Amino acid sequence: MINIIQIAKEEWRHWLRSRLVLVSLVIISLLIISTSILTSAQMSAAQHSRLHHQQHAEDIFKSQPDRHPHRMVHYGHYVFRSPPPLAILDPGIDAVTGQTLFLEGHHQNTAMFADERAKARTGGFGTLTVSKFYQLFMPLLLIAIGHGVLIRERENKTLDTLMAQGITGPQIMLGKGLALFAMGALLTLPALFLSIYAMFQGEAMGVGFVIYASYVLFLTVWVSLIILISVNVKTRALALGTLLLIWFATSLIIPRMGVAVSSAFMPVDGKFQTDMKMARDIRALGDGHNAADPAFAKLKANILAQYEVEAVEDLPINFRGVAAEFNETALTDVMNRYAETRMQGERRQSRMLKTLSIISPFVAIDTASRSLAGTDLSTHHRFLREAEAIRYDFVQGLNAVHITELAYSDDIKRSSDAASEKRTRISADNWTVLGDFRFMPDPAQKRLLRSSFPLISLILWFLLLAGASVIKSRRLTP
Repeated sequence: MINIIQIAKEEWRHWLRSRLVLVSLVIISLLIISTSILTSAQMSAAQHSRLHHQQHAEDIFKSQPDRHPHRMVHYGHYVFRSPPPLAILDPGIDAVTGQTLFLEGHHQNTAMFADERAKARTGGFGTLTVSKFYQLFMPLLLIAIGHGVLIRERENKTLDTLMAQGITGPQIMLGKGLALFAMGALLTLPALFLSIYAMFQGEAMGVGFVIYASYVLFLTVWVSLIILISVNVKTRALALGTLLLIWFATSLIIPRMGVAVSSAFMPVDGKFQTDMKMARDIRALGDGHNAADPAFAKLKANILAQYEVEAVEDLPINFRGVAAEFNETALTDVMNRYAETRMQGERRQSRMLKTLSIISPFVAIDTASRSLAGTDLSTHHRFLREAEAIRYDFVQGLNAVHITELAYSDDIKRSSDAASEKRTRISADNWTVLGDFRFMPDPAQKRLLRSSFPLISLILWFLLLAGASVIKSRRLTP
């Protein structure tokens, strides 16, 4: 063990004497610290802003004056997805999917303010985040510093001297690996501080430490790979070229190919195609604004039979509200069916991409990080479902008021008679049908479970590379 630590110390002395290494470390340190501060500030501001806008939207809705309940159905409401605490480390797909939904009767709108959709098509490099820094650029730094750790000993003719002193190949390999790992671990301290800060903001302690440990594990995989290549290759140029090729393939080529293949073999209809197909089914449901629509003939007959009257004018309830309520239920069933079909397709694509963790450490850490942070596709889908539940509840709550609080005789004349129109303006006290909405991340157990496959993949990558390095180092020769 003493020999391993001494070799690591000597490696650090060599790096500290290198101006290129020192300058690189200073630049990288400043970059990651500034990125951490900026991302934290942006996510904190986004969380405060969205919570403020959410409360403001609810206050505005509930402060509306007396009016017809169906006017409030179309007045609508906004809901906002606040970033979770660990978004300061990995904002995930937040900027790509949008974070705001406008809720209204008869429609399911898409999320808005996805200001980086275009950038996402180029690979997601629009904004530098802490997660992307560690996933993409830290391996490059480790490659630049460590690609020649063992080759340099051969070139300087010191490898045979070390081995003549009784230091074994595995000890040399472990010493070099320890030095390189310590370098990577030192540069992960900002990620550790962000994880701890997220815990103080309400994040589960287990998830906070696991996401930090996953980044340490990811960098350890690259340390093992760098050591393995350095053991097997005779020249620095070949080692550097090999490692850069592996980085390029696993971090850029494989993820982009995965997106292209999953889109080709598991296509998902876009919004325009979905809306065209859905419009055909919706037309068959009738017009909820017209209680005389033939689509409601059976409903009308059942209601008249239930109350034992001959005409809708004799009902103790407002049939126009009944038709609106019935239509909204049927309409929502259709919209939810198409929405679930689209989300199932997106989940299939996501699962296919997740399997690439087996051949790409980048995909593994990217998937695990988003799942743990609560900024992944599953979380966005849950936001859409919870927002739809709020939409349906407040629309049907207003339809219920329409049924019980408005006289049918006034309702049908409100466009032509001022007195009737005035009587159809119900009290604003009824706007409390709108429920509060505060989107929260999934429980820690669920997020840990979703991240299990990519984390296991990283562990297998480390065991495979570290094991291969140890075996090869036993046959190490000058």
